[in-house]
Amino acid sequence: MSTTSPNATRIAGVQMEPKFGENAANLASILTWAEKAADLGAKLIVFPECALTGYGFKDLAEAMPHAETIPGASTTAITEFCKKRDVHVVYGLLERDGENLFNACVLVGPEGLIGSYRKIHLPYLGVDMFATPGDRPFAVHQAGDLKIGMHICYDAGFPESCRVLALHGADLLVLPTNWPAHAECAAEHMMATRAMENVVFSLAVNRVGEERGFTFIGRSSIMSPGGARLAFAAPAGEEIIIADIDPTQARQKRQVRVAGRHEINRIADRRPEFYGPIVAPNR
Repeated sequence: MSTTSPNATRIAGVQMEPKFGENAANLASILTWAEKAADLGAKLIVFPECALTGYGFKDLAEAMPHAETIPGASTTAITEFCKKRDVHVVYGLLERDGENLFNACVLVGPEGLIGSYRKIHLPYLGVDMFATPGDRPFAVHQAGDLKIGMHICYDAGFPESCRVLALHGADLLVLPTNWPAHAECAAEHMMATRAMENVVFSLAVNRVGEERGFTFIGRSSIMSPGGARLAFAAPAGEEIIIADIDPTQARQKRQVRVAGRHEINRIADRRPEFYGPIVAPNR
C-alpha cells in the first residue's frame, strides 16, 4: 500500500535486464523504462546496479572500455530526459577516473548531475573483484522533496552504511543492486530491517536475467519506515514497482505506540559511546 498524504512523492523502481557490455542499448532501455515510469506519475525513478554496463566482467581490461566519466555521455542524455519530464533518476554504471574503475551510481535531475556514489564494500564477485573501493563518504542529496541516501548492493549488508545515511538526514535509502541466487534473504528481509531500524523508507532495485553463469533474483522492493512492504517485484521478469511516500513520516523518529507507556526513538536512544569496536580499523 502507499500513502495518500498531500506531502507524498511517487517513487518507482525499474527491475530490468541489462545487456552485458552494451552501453548504448542499455541507455536506450533505461530511457524507455523511465518514460513508462514517468507516465505512471513517478518523480524519482531508480534502476539497478550497473544498469548501464552489466556486471560480470572478468578483469579490468575487459571492463574499462565500458566505463564512463561522471559527468559523461549517459548523464548528459538522462539529464535531457529529466528536464523534459521533470523527474529525478538514479542508475548504476562503471565510473572511470584516471586508472581507477569504480562501481558507481548517479543521481540526475532536471538541473543536471546532482550527486554520485562509489561503492564502498566490495564482494568477491563480478566487477567488484577488481574495482577500486569507494573513496568518498556517504552523503545525502536532495531530489525534489526527498532527501535520498545512495548505496549499492553489498553496502546494505553493513548496517553502519544505512545508519550513517539516516544520521545525515535521509528520508529514503536507495539501493541499486545485483542480487544473484543465494541473496534471497537480503531481498526478502534485509531492506525491511534497514528501513525499520533507521525509521526511513527504502527502495532496493535489483536486476533480472542471467549473465556469465549467474542468475539474478529480482524481488525489488519499497519498504515503509516501519518495515512494511509497500511494493514488491517478482523473482523474474522486468517490471516497475511504485509507491507514494510521505517524507515527513521518515523525519518523525519518536514513535508513540502507547502514549506515556511505550515510546521509542531509535536515533535518540543510541549509545555510541559503547560502539567503539564497530569503528576500530579492520586489520
